[in-house]
Amino acid sequence: GDDYKIKVWNYKLRRCLFTLLGHLDYIRTVQFHHELPWIVSASDDQTIRIWNWQSRSCVSVLTGHNHYVMCAQFHPKEDLVLSASLDQTVRVWDTSGLRKKLASPGGAANPPSDLMGGDDGRGGASAASALHAAGKLGSKLPQVEDLFGGNDATVKYVLEGHDRGVNWAAFHPTLPLIVSGADDRQVKLWRMNETKAWEVDTLRGHINNVSCAVFHPKQELIVSNSEDKSIRVWDMSKRQGMQTFRREHDRFWILAVHPTQNLLGAGHDAGLIVFKLERERPPYVPLGSSLLFIKERTLRSYEYANGKDAALLSIRRSSASSGGHSASSVVRSMHFNEAESMLLVCTDTEGGTYELYHVPRDARSGGGAGGAADAGECKRGLGSSGVFVARQRFAVLDKNRQIVIKNFQNEVTKKCAPPHPTTDMLFPAATGTLLLRADERITLFDVQQRKSVGELTAPAVKYVVWSADMSHVALLAKHAVVLANKRLQHLATLHETIRLKSGVWDGNGTFLYSTLNHLKYALTNGDGGIIRTLEQPLYLTKFTNGKLYCLDREAKVRVLQVDTSELAFKLALHNQQFDLVLRTIRRSKLRGHAIIAYLQKKGFPQVALHFVTDPQVRFNLAIECGHIELALEATSSIESKENWQRLAVEALRQGNHQVVEMCYQKTKDFERLSFLYLITGNTEKLAKMLKIAEMRADALSRFHNALYLGNARERVAVLAEVGQPALAYVLAKTHGLDEQAAELAVALGDAVPELPCATPKLLAPPMAIMREANWPQLAVSKDFWENMSSSEKAAGGGMAMGLDD
Repeated sequence: GDDYKIKVWNYKLRRCLFTLLGHLDYIRTVQFHHELPWIVSASDDQTIRIWNWQSRSCVSVLTGHNHYVMCAQFHPKEDLVLSASLDQTVRVWDTSGLRKKLASPGGAANPPSDLMGGDDGRGGASAASALHAAGKLGSKLPQVEDLFGGNDATVKYVLEGHDRGVNWAAFHPTLPLIVSGADDRQVKLWRMNETKAWEVDTLRGHINNVSCAVFHPKQELIVSNSEDKSIRVWDMSKRQGMQTFRREHDRFWILAVHPTQNLLGAGHDAGLIVFKLERERPPYVPLGSSLLFIKERTLRSYEYANGKDAALLSIRRSSASSGGHSASSVVRSMHFNEAESMLLVCTDTEGGTYELYHVPRDARSGGGAGGAADAGECKRGLGSSGVFVARQRFAVLDKNRQIVIKNFQNEVTKKCAPPHPTTDMLFPAATGTLLLRADERITLFDVQQRKSVGELTAPAVKYVVWSADMSHVALLAKHAVVLANKRLQHLATLHETIRLKSGVWDGNGTFLYSTLNHLKYALTNGDGGIIRTLEQPLYLTKFTNGKLYCLDREAKVRVLQVDTSELAFKLALHNQQFDLVLRTIRRSKLRGHAIIAYLQKKGFPQVALHFVTDPQVRFNLAIECGHIELALEATSSIESKENWQRLAVEALRQGNHQVVEMCYQKTKDFERLSFLYLITGNTEKLAKMLKIAEMRADALSRFHNALYLGNARERVAVLAEVGQPALAYVLAKTHGLDEQAAELAVALGDAVPELPCATPKLLAPPMAIMREANWPQLAVSKDFWENMSSSEKAAGGGMAMGLDD
């Protein structure tokens, strides 16, 4: 930092571990050594310092620059340090002496325990031990006089050639090359050997100070950025600019390249951008029994049956193709006509170019094993996209956004206007038809009739995948999958938060697709799920017999074993193939609450009921299915009041009053139990309920039971006991209980109420028609699962799945 301090952080714990002090001015750059416990730093105090982060001390000071040192870095393999300074020089320092000086047979001292964050770590102690083994560094500290007078780090080369201060210099990851950028607006390429270093060439094009310049780790490219608000990509072999990226308001200052992936980072005034230089998706066409793909400007064929990979055709680099890129790197799409053995390749060159090749049939049948045939004559033309539309015709979308139909001699046979003027992409469809993309619409276009025969709203579609029988189509956008039938009628849409990469149909109407880090599936009813995690992006080409064939970003064919039991289960359930559902569950390890929740959500709780052992889950499913006997069996082992109440409600709904009676008895719900005996006409048990109420001293329950039984004498007694003699007198007098009425009249004295002149009649409850058996239900045929349950009971067992997961 500008506070002259170097701070070492544990980024997982987000805290500073320690601070290194020694520089006397602003510090420009710091870097860890790839192997040793060293840090190199460059400062405006005109020095480079090397620090040991284990002993937390400076082990060497490299002096020689006479202006600000703008950057310093270690060589990725050798004992070298590279520095760039505003004194207009780039220096290469030899640190082999320093390595020998600090090495000792006794090994290195252990790093402080808090350096890697204590015991939290995945990699703390192992990383430190690896560094010990690699460096064998001792804890001996150099003497002060050795720092400035010793020969532990010496200048090996001084590179002079820039006319202004040098802002950056970088080693090539594998070759003896150096790139530098300076305030003279130039990027220079240098080469070195054991004895000398010299300038190879100068790259001119920036119109302001060059801030940073680095080598691409995999390609022969140099990437530089500048205060002229641009990033430039240079071809190392041709020594000329290839691409330029600009920002409107922000100057660029720093660059970083990912060591293994095709990613670059650039810092500017307002923040940071991460970007790719080229498309990493390999161009490919899945065929029935084989796969065609382009790798290193060669069309190759892979046979699924025997795994044979053969070169078919050498594709020449287009004269207009950009310098360092291979033909495959600019291919946007490719299509193959099996009937005529024609290959159509669409590239981004000149705003859109197509190339038509004839692939020799003998090469496809096996003659390509000895090497790729020459491309021969290639038909070219301009067009943003192109697809085959008939056996001997292909369609191209020209720069005027008109659909042009051509034959294989590249002659125009027909022109037609698309239904939407904003059409910008063609996709293949059935013979004689095309899929057209316009904004967020996909249109099925009949070329012969020149009209739209179907349309679907979908996010900006990037890829289209048809099923083998052309009955279904999947439209892949950046973050969505849209499934439709062959008439472009919508079936389902699944949304993703991570970018979609590719997809393939299996033979059963299931669509498998890959995102940046997952393999997933989608059914036409809208269901989906994750099959497995992917370690790297893969491009799916074919799925058969549990094997998934894919291409990686290096255009290598990979075969994955995929467990599709979950999607097979869901597909069989959707198609109501219950025997297949049963077979799938028995053969696979499908288990847990997720599958049960799915079955409940889809209205198939009876399926899950037969494969669950947990009593509570079985009870819930049985209630949902209306299986009273199974619910009774499950809740008997739990003894939950809530469960008995839920069972009573369901049993009452079905008229099974015998189970309702048991539930009310278990929950001691006396009021409901009395009413149940009333509506079932069970006067004998109502009388028992009256005695129970008397024993419980529950006056209200006694009164109700007496009312249900038509027992007026008992009701008079209850009213008298609870301090209602007037009501008791009226009740006794009304029902002709003169003896009790006389006793109450004496007790009331002058407060005896007068009765109206009427002839009352005792109201007794009606007798139930059905008194013994449960109420009758309609007779219905058993379904598949009820029959299976019956057969399992007869066999004395069954199968179940647990919920351990």
